[in-house]
Amino acid sequence: MKLQPLADRVIVKPLKAEEKTRGGIVLPDTAKEKPQEGEVVAVGKGKVLDNGHVQAPEVKAGDRVLYGKYSGAEIKTKDGDELLIMNESEILAIVK
Repeated sequence: MKLQPLADRVIVKPLKAEEKTRGGIVLPDTAKEKPQEGEVVAVGKGKVLDNGHVQAPEVKAGDRVLYGKYSGAEIKTKDGDELLIMNESEILAIVK
């Protein structure tokens, strides 16, 4: 499924949740925390400002980003991939 986000929206594929703790304890599915890091899959054209100009997005496809725990809308594609659609403003940082 090919998705193109509109305006200043970004599609992010969350990274997998940790399977083990640092001490080696295997975590059950109910104890895993939602990941807050992901990879940008697609980016919209940018935010339209009050003066009519379009502000280009700061992130691009392929960037690893950090976002808030409850950010974005979760969607599931036909292929079974879980993705998040969020505004660019919900992204907290780019991981370098």
